[in-house]
Amino acid sequence: MSQQFDPRKNYEKTKKEAGYVMRCDASQETYDAIGFMSGLEVHQQLKTREKLFCHCPAGIYQKPEDFDAEVIRHMRPTLSELGEYDGTALMEFKTRKNIVYRLKNETTCTYEVDDTPPFPLNREALEIAIEISLLSKLNIVGEVHITRKQYLDGSIPTGFQRTAIIGVEGEIPLKDKTIRLIQLSLEEDSCREVSDIGHTRIYRTDRLGMPLIETVTYPDMANPDEVKEAGDYIRFLNRSTGKVRTGIGAGRQDVNVSCRGGSRVEIKGVAHTRWIPELTHNECFRQWSLLILRDRLQREIPGYKSWKISHAAIDYHDFKFEYGSLVDAKNKKHKIIAVNLPGFAGALSHFTQPGKMFANELTDRLKVIACIEKPNMTHTEDFEQAIPEKDWEAIRKALKANGKDAQLLIWGPEDDMPTALETIEERCRMAFEGIPPETRKSFEDGTTIFERVLPGADRMYPDTDSAPIPLEDTYIASLGNNLPQEVTDRYKIMKEWGIPEDTYTYIFRKDLFPLIEKIVNDLGYKPSFTGTLFGHKLKYIEGHIRPAAGFSNKIVYGLLKYIRDKGLAPEIAWLMLPHVYAHPKLDFDSVLTSIRFKKTGKEELLQQLPFLKTKFREIRHSEKEGIEKHWIMGQLRRVAIGNVPLSELSEIIGEK
Repeated sequence: MSQQFDPRKNYEKTKKEAGYVMRCDASQETYDAIGFMSGLEVHQQLKTREKLFCHCPAGIYQKPEDFDAEVIRHMRPTLSELGEYDGTALMEFKTRKNIVYRLKNETTCTYEVDDTPPFPLNREALEIAIEISLLSKLNIVGEVHITRKQYLDGSIPTGFQRTAIIGVEGEIPLKDKTIRLIQLSLEEDSCREVSDIGHTRIYRTDRLGMPLIETVTYPDMANPDEVKEAGDYIRFLNRSTGKVRTGIGAGRQDVNVSCRGGSRVEIKGVAHTRWIPELTHNECFRQWSLLILRDRLQREIPGYKSWKISHAAIDYHDFKFEYGSLVDAKNKKHKIIAVNLPGFAGALSHFTQPGKMFANELTDRLKVIACIEKPNMTHTEDFEQAIPEKDWEAIRKALKANGKDAQLLIWGPEDDMPTALETIEERCRMAFEGIPPETRKSFEDGTTIFERVLPGADRMYPDTDSAPIPLEDTYIASLGNNLPQEVTDRYKIMKEWGIPEDTYTYIFRKDLFPLIEKIVNDLGYKPSFTGTLFGHKLKYIEGHIRPAAGFSNKIVYGLLKYIRDKGLAPEIAWLMLPHVYAHPKLDFDSVLTSIRFKKTGKEELLQQLPFLKTKFREIRHSEKEGIEKHWIMGQLRRVAIGNVPLSELSEIIGEK
């Protein structure tokens, strides 16, 4: 089979069968054809002084190597009230992980490590959550009930997260449709992962317990762009309160995706909404492609319900492996096992995602469940064969394989091999059924890898340590009196002001609308100028100049007030802002000196016009209409900035 079979051609063939197209070429008809469906869970940290269920400070972070103590724990599954085990619990138990928590006395107390019952719920966090629920048109609950949501990956030492539903059944408006919201919950954040290598997973506990809200939508989004738009709107709405944290990790999205006939797959911890379109597009097609593989396997393997792998241990002395990972495994005295997959010829190189095939589904699970670090596997359908064909022939003979089978080689510590074999057989059996419900880790290139089994539906139960909190109508009404403008209202105002639309995302993401409005109302600047200063100039500066400690957007208000009081033309702000950004403690007079600004009167500027007109006639190379005006404007621009408004100067030059 291997002499005639070309895995690259098979990969491209199955990619074509799945109808995969690049996202830039996909249309709504494309997504309708495969039944694209997606919903969001948007997590946002709240800006509170203390954590949610204790008095530790919130928002203080530690470096990975900065800790005072370590606690080691092991997760073990327990039977539910129905006498069942949760699938996630069983998977985590198989990993035999040592969960290490690095504690910093400044940010962690005995509550975080599950040695103390919870303190009363943080009222500051509760009020913020209610305000955001009201902005989201959610119905506020009459009584807050705190529940426990199982977290079985070790990211919370208790094995569960305390959470409370605050609002239900709301909605948010997008450009072309309304997205329904299921609920908004107030919950405690989990630990930050430091590393996950082999059987050891290390966490930092500084973020653990910080107040967090989770906004959950219905799966109303019918294409990837709608998912991003909904994610952006929810994040902009949260930031409009000025009561949420910003920065890396402060806001995260979990994206639920499925296709027609597929299963709900949760893409965890998407850090940037700009990743969402590519991730959801590729995940939907991954499922669609796996359904095509399912149908093929069921058709070609009639007895698939009793399907199982066969395997044999390989003696290193029988083969002269030159593949670096196998040489390394031999030196470490790891075990190597050959595995036969009956009837799976062509399945391992079956397209799933850009640059990935079904074999990646296996190697990813070997890393997560069997804890065997990559590279941990090679197979007969690798694009670049690590094993010579003569060795594969010998392996096939040992496994009694035929031409319709596929073979793997896996290697790792001997104690991990039973779990590895079980993992391979389990995932291949899932291929006969369709799409396994699971959570997947996201990458910026739009691909994902297996992270863990999707938790069961019964993962929530009451928290007997916390009493219900009644919410009076008068209390809710008082919180609704000082809500900020809705994002849609701000959008309409900026459109009326003539602020360029390509600045809106930046302005909303940074919650700059209140500051822009204050500058327009207090200082009399044109909204279009102010919006462009932030959305174009400041955005550009942030991408090209290293920020200095002490700079805040509020400094721009002081800069513009200084310019107005000095009687300078507004455009001088474009030259001064980069220096203010890099040196926020520098006084504005010194900034003017550093940019070599010279005060020049309008008349003095205009006196240069006759000379410039004569000069232009001497060097003129084009008869194009208006070119003289543009050339003269360019000659005067640098001196004019700050002295004469450029629009006024342009008008005068045009008249003369």
